[in-house]
This record gives sequence, structure tokens and C-alpha cells, in this order.
Amino acid sequence: MKEADFGYERVPLDDKASRVAGVFDLVAERYDLMNDLMSLGLHRLWKAFAIHVARVRPGEQVLDVASGSGDLARALARRVGPSGQVWISDINARMLERGRDRLLDAGCLAPAVQCDAECLPFPGNSFDCVTVGFGLRNMTRKDAALAEMTRVLRPGGRLVVLEFSRVAKPLERAYDLYSFRLLPWLGRRVAGDADAYRYLAESIRMHPDQQALAGMMQEAGLAQVEYFNLAAGVVAVHRGYKL
Repeated sequence: MKEADFGYERVPLDDKASRVAGVFDLVAERYDLMNDLMSLGLHRLWKAFAIHVARVRPGEQVLDVASGSGDLARALARRVGPSGQVWISDINARMLERGRDRLLDAGCLAPAVQCDAECLPFPGNSFDCVTVGFGLRNMTRKDAALAEMTRVLRPGGRLVVLEFSRVAKPLERAYDLYSFRLLPWLGRRVAGDADAYRYLAESIRMHPDQQALAGMMQEAGLAQVEYFNLAAGVVAVHRGYKL
């Protein structure tokens, strides 16, 4: 039986998506508050940098994969303007609803599609830019998801991945204490679920590091792949172009 990582646990390959969905069903209502607490608000700066790296221009067509509560999508919508369009997608219905509602509250009308990133329901060569923020590590077949995101890009289009990555070695011990002690405590006190945030910490450790992810993006068919470390490698932004 094929297996996949669910944090440090090994689960049947076909079970991972439902396990991840269960995590986000539990934390959806406090998702944004926890992001602010966990990162001391830095996630807003990380997302702003990812938007800068995406180089989105007025009139472009953009797909935001694993949109969550819609932070990236709202900023992208401002960049593309009324002549462009941003689509949001997520595999989790509760998170997609939350993102759609927040976009509507901000005056942004964006098509919302519930779908698996490993099988995107869009024709090839549809988008000028595809973004995914803090979602890739939760996907069962990351290589398949990257290939799908590349497929729907137009030639010359950009894929931008914002994700937790491998922290600089001198900070590893302190980062481990933060991840495996403070995060579950915050999760229990604020979101009512310590296990969900223990999974978060574990999933970060199981995610490919900066160089490995760059290699996966190249294998998916992207060129000129580069990455930018933020917060000493706690987070990295990868960008690649479809030829």
C-alpha cells in the first residue's frame, strides 16, 4: 500500500487529503488570528514580498491555489485591476468560503473553485501567474500539483510558491522549541486544538528544503527557478517561469 507523510505519521496515500481537510475544518474560524500570533504578524510581510516577486500586472489572469482566507488573492486583485481577474481555489470548502467572503467584504469579486491542486479544472495555458501560499506542503503529491500549476500557466507565466522552509542551522534549536512547545500550546488555548498545530510543525520538517523544492519545480517544467529566503529560512519564496 502506498503511503504519504501526515506530519511525522505515515498514512495511506488516499487518506492524506481527508486528514488535512479535517485539520483545516477545525482551525478555519481562528486561522487568521493564529497566523498573526504564530508569526508575530510577519506573515503579512512574507505575503507582501511574494506578491512583489510575482510581478503581476494590470489585466493579467491569475490563479491563487490553496487560497485559504484569501490574503494573497486580495493583494493580487488590486494588482490586476478591473481589466484582470484573480481566481481562488482550495480543496477545503470551509477555507474557500472564508476566503471568498473576505474578498467580497473587501469589494473583490473573484471566481471561487473547490478543487484538488493535483487535478486543476482549467485548460492549459490559462493564467499569466499562479501563486500558492503555505499550501504546497499539505498536498499529497507535490510533484503532481507542481506539474498541474505549470500546465495551466501560459508560456512566460510565473509560478510563485510561498512556503515554510529550512531554517538556518544556528537557529534550529530555538526554532524547534518554538515549533513543538509554543505552537501546540497556542493552538490549544486559541484554536482549541493542539494536535492541528503539532501537525503544522511536523509538516514543515517533512517539506522539501529550498534546494529540493527548486529541483522539483524544474522537473515540473519550469525554468529560471530561484528562491528567496525570509526570516533566516523560516520561509522561502520560490519563483519559476514556464517556457
